[in-house]
Amino acid sequence: MTDKITLDFCKIHIYENYMVVTVNTGVNITSEHNEILTDIADTYFKNKPFVYITHRINSYSVDPAVYKETSKINNLVGFCVVSKNYMAKSAAQVEKLFLNKPFEIFDALTEAIEWAQSVTK
Repeated sequence: MTDKITLDFCKIHIYENYMVVTVNTGVNITSEHNEILTDIADTYFKNKPFVYITHRINSYSVDPAVYKETSKINNLVGFCVVSKNYMAKSAAQVEKLFLNKPFEIFDALTEAIEWAQSVTK
């Protein structure tokens, strides 16, 4: 399964056991955005383990309160950030403190996908 969804704040690619989200430049991800993303995850991964991969090509921010809600998604078995940008990786290190799920940071999307495949088996 590979579906593509384009929203006003991001693009989402849905695969069998993971989703790749690319947020648009300048967006501040809030609880409202998170609700939309959670609904999409519920639609595609109902009662099925999945990994959320955020491909940080663009510069954007995340309200740390979002991670408290994200931690409540039972079938979310991993979260990862993909970026080569030092600032994005530094922000991800801080974000990691707010999420009660396995959280990894990778330089390449292929590494994140391999990790997603391993944790959803």
